[in-house]
Amino acid sequence: MSDPVVAELDPPFEILEPQATAAPFVFNSPHSGRVYPRAFLATARLDLATLRRSEDSFVDELICGVVGRGQPLVRVHFPRCYVDVNREPYELDPRMFEGRLPSFANTRSMRVAGGLGTVARVVGDSQEIYDQRLPVDDALRRIECLYKPYHRALRKLLADVHHEFGAAALIDCHSMPSTGGAKEERPRADIVLGDRYGTSCVAAVSETIESTLRELGYLVSRNKPYAGGFITEHYGNPAAGLHSIQLEINRALYMDERRYERSANFPQVAADMVILADRLAALPLEELRPYRAAAE
Repeated sequence: MSDPVVAELDPPFEILEPQATAAPFVFNSPHSGRVYPRAFLATARLDLATLRRSEDSFVDELICGVVGRGQPLVRVHFPRCYVDVNREPYELDPRMFEGRLPSFANTRSMRVAGGLGTVARVVGDSQEIYDQRLPVDDALRRIECLYKPYHRALRKLLADVHHEFGAAALIDCHSMPSTGGAKEERPRADIVLGDRYGTSCVAAVSETIESTLRELGYLVSRNKPYAGGFITEHYGNPAAGLHSIQLEINRALYMDERRYERSANFPQVAADMVILADRLAALPLEELRPYRAAAE
């Protein structure tokens, strides 16, 4: 199934691999894509600045220093409001589309109800992206041409790392607005770690990240308000030596949220991400390998 959008994105995502992989950690930035397909902008009722509210702006750049430390980085170039790879493949809202969705589509998830399925209905403060229904084939094409190739590539990369080290750990990096709206009175933490309440990675990974970030001066919380999304849950299987954890970085730390520009503090946060990568790389492999191997 071909799509002119894929050619326009060229490439839709990329894997930045070090000359030699030094540790079983893979960094991932699935929501920092900022190449908005022309056909998508033509069908959206919102302007580009509004659409960008759902973007994890510059997160891929913030963590790209890890590649020089021997750790791969996966980054997506298409925007999450076009297709969101941090969802099940078919979390789709039937009210959005002309035509019948496949019978296996998950039409009743909480994310679909909130307008944030695999193909989003809203951005920002629940602003509708489209003023008319989309053809079902459009959504299915986005999934076939963008979502599925990304996950195939990510699975292969993690499998290769696991084969080399006996374990693999995915650090899934995101950003969050500095405020959560009127209901949220207290300012948000600097960084929120999501390990699905301790189920998506061994404690050594969460604890190393938390202690390192606190030592660097960041206010850190765990699993509140973000416990990790589809990627964290889907790729985390500690018993098999596969670990996944989500990092949500407060945008006020490194950018001007209104102007979509990097702030003066950007280089410091980027340098701290490299320190974090080095601390993770120092973890003993025995801590990460499958439980059976550890028991033996």
